[in-house]
Amino acid sequence: MKHSTIKESDLSAELTKESIFIIGRVLSVEGRIVKIRVNKDKNHSHIVYRGDVVKNVSVGSYIKIVKGFIEIIGKVEGEFVTEEKVFNKEYNKESTKINRTLQVSLFGHFEGTVFKQGIKEMPLLDNECYLLDKQEFNALHQFFRDEKKTISIGHLTEEPGQVIKLQINNLFASHIGIFGNTGSGKSNTLAKIYSELFKRCGDEKKFREKSKFVIIDFNGEYSTPGVITSNKDIYQLSTQRQARSNKKFKISKESVKRLEILSVLLDATEKTQAPFLSRAVGNTFLDDESTFNAHVISNIENICRAVIKEGDKTLGVGIFLELFRDLESLVEPSLDRSNSVEIIKNLIETNLRQHSTSGDFYWGAHISPNYDSTTPIYDNRLKVSIDSLRFKNDEFNKLKLKIVLNYHYEVVRGFSHQEHIRPLIGRMFKKFSMLEKIVEIESDADIAVTPVSNMTVISLKDVNIEMKKVIPLIICKQLYDEKKEDEDRGKSLHIIIDEAHNILSAMSQRENETWKDYRLETFEEIIKEGRKFGTFLTIASQRPYDISTTIISQLHNYFIHRLINNNDIDAIEKTVAYLDKLSFQSIPILSVGSCFVAGLASDIPVKVDIDLLEQANRPQSETIDLQNSWGL
Repeated sequence: MKHSTIKESDLSAELTKESIFIIGRVLSVEGRIVKIRVNKDKNHSHIVYRGDVVKNVSVGSYIKIVKGFIEIIGKVEGEFVTEEKVFNKEYNKESTKINRTLQVSLFGHFEGTVFKQGIKEMPLLDNECYLLDKQEFNALHQFFRDEKKTISIGHLTEEPGQVIKLQINNLFASHIGIFGNTGSGKSNTLAKIYSELFKRCGDEKKFREKSKFVIIDFNGEYSTPGVITSNKDIYQLSTQRQARSNKKFKISKESVKRLEILSVLLDATEKTQAPFLSRAVGNTFLDDESTFNAHVISNIENICRAVIKEGDKTLGVGIFLELFRDLESLVEPSLDRSNSVEIIKNLIETNLRQHSTSGDFYWGAHISPNYDSTTPIYDNRLKVSIDSLRFKNDEFNKLKLKIVLNYHYEVVRGFSHQEHIRPLIGRMFKKFSMLEKIVEIESDADIAVTPVSNMTVISLKDVNIEMKKVIPLIICKQLYDEKKEDEDRGKSLHIIIDEAHNILSAMSQRENETWKDYRLETFEEIIKEGRKFGTFLTIASQRPYDISTTIISQLHNYFIHRLINNNDIDAIEKTVAYLDKLSFQSIPILSVGSCFVAGLASDIPVKVDIDLLEQANRPQSETIDLQNSWGL
């Protein structure tokens, strides 16, 4: 008897709940778009259930359509009102004349108490429609199965009491895009999701051994010790004379010799200078350590002898001076300056002459009609001094020597025109000087060194514009190539690029098409194929419109803050399939710190207020407080 009473009580409670939560019935079904006519007694902003005030259905809220034992979930995207014109005695007040119609977009269903994305069945006309109760609302926003494997990122904007947690695997085993105008909270979001990851996993041994995180930081926002994690390697690179740190980033020998990188670094022209670089870098005559210096001397000798033998009046004595000016910075400094490059240049400038008619070279302090061209100039005047030179034997200088010697060899032999290649040589010394300040070539001993942390921050704040577009490409390409060759598929590489429009722009007009194609193809390969090799890209940018559409469309998870420019909003709308029309329309009016989260990590797009990090843990990107600064 008692058992029967309990069942009757439960049934009564359920019927009461249904009568309160029912809002109307299906009026029409047009694909994923369903129209619902709202019951006239539900034309209020709130309803009361068990002493709690429940928000009534409105644009942006969720509804449940019951079709037998199937519960279909949709989101209200629009609302329309019509007024009945026919008199009815039941109209006891004006509001009862109003017919409310909701336009709902379907996106999922419940299987038991678990929400599943996707539609298995479409609703039928006259199916009953309900508000979601608290348990159903929570289930809809529970994007995980095991809470231990989640991170908390913030709270639902419309329901501040609803904490949003994302599953670690669904978020970080993916490519992530974070977009928003300056001051919208973009940097805080990037720092928040990775801070939560390191807070949860940072002490785990396997996490430290099996993952590697590299942040390309254009503005120096993540170099502060408290941002994301205090246990990280920081490279504050600088092309300025007074560098903040002597710590340089190590790159492989293959990276610096890559033709595409060298071509953009040296602004090589496509038709003449790039092919010349290919020939110069491809030479292996300086690669043998035991014969390095001897081979350099031998090449200098061959060039000098060829100049003397050819007697080309268009080259003249100036080609000798040009050669040794190019070599001067590549020679090891010596205490004995009697045989230095400077002495050799002075000897040539003072004594070497060329006859204006015959083109013969001769040695003499003054121009003389009775010159002696029979005395071997190289063997008698230059050989001893040149043989005593010792050249710097590091990778950068080897590369410079290859380029310089190949240039002079081709010019003397007539294979290349001096006016075509000479500008490249001038740029080479300037650009390599910048590059040497921020990177060093990795030796075989360095490869086995275990890094201090699995988080590396590379700050480019003090790097000039020329190097800012090259260094990220060199680093990312090297990291990705190394990861592809790694046989341990359990390891992951996470490349995080802040202000990504600086290097992922498809709109830039400041570079040639060859370089632009190579740059974009490199990152497009990472984002299209990287997942297979455990490589994942996170990009944050103010200008999604500038970034390659291929890259944006291949992202798996999006955090979209306020965007004002129509081009940026259009770029997101064309490539992001997860957001509904209502969400897109709301992007320009999002408040600071609020963003739409959409993708694999969240079953449905949600508007979230990202938790603000503590002051010491925030990236240094806040707008200056002028009133406080001015003492107002």
